[in-house]
Amino acid sequence: MEILELKNKIESLLFISHKPITISEASKIIGAEKKAVEEAIKLLVEEYSEKNSGILIIQIEEKFQMASSGNSSEVVSKFLKSEITGELTRPSLETLTIIAYRGPISKTELELLRGVNCSLILRNLLMRGLIEGQDDKQLGVTRYIVTLDFLKHLGMSQISELPDYERLNKNNNLDKLLNGLGEENYEIKEELEIKE
Repeated sequence: MEILELKNKIESLLFISHKPITISEASKIIGAEKKAVEEAIKLLVEEYSEKNSGILIIQIEEKFQMASSGNSSEVVSKFLKSEITGELTRPSLETLTIIAYRGPISKTELELLRGVNCSLILRNLLMRGLIEGQDDKQLGVTRYIVTLDFLKHLGMSQISELPDYERLNKNNNLDKLLNGLGEENYEIKEELEIKE
């Protein structure tokens, strides 16, 4: 694979990922050698720092992630404040409801139920402190649950106080649909969602 093609693929992964990506993860997803991926990431980091653009690539140990540059901090803060304080959209409310009733639930499962990509919605709900991610080390995915702040906002002491919680939390049709996601399907779906 040419370095330009490899760089473009890595750039796309960094752009759509909501969490830092390791060289090993990028290598596995793209199907390239670790050394080539490491070289391509170094070139990307240099290019972004030379461009003096509003985006940079940061490195934390062996992990890389795109972030906004310090020069844009004021405008980014204004935008994030409006994102956090504005009303939730209908898709955000739907996603939050699914997480509340079916959590812990993975992004793949959410997208299977909703039929659309949930990356931006999850980011927004995480920023608002309404949900949190928990790493499932066995499957290598993040599962989402609602936070204590979510419960406080609704004036509830536990999630089971939600209307029809028992019935909706254990829905046979949803269970059958979600149980169709075995470990192999998780790996395939996680790779696909990163490529989208």
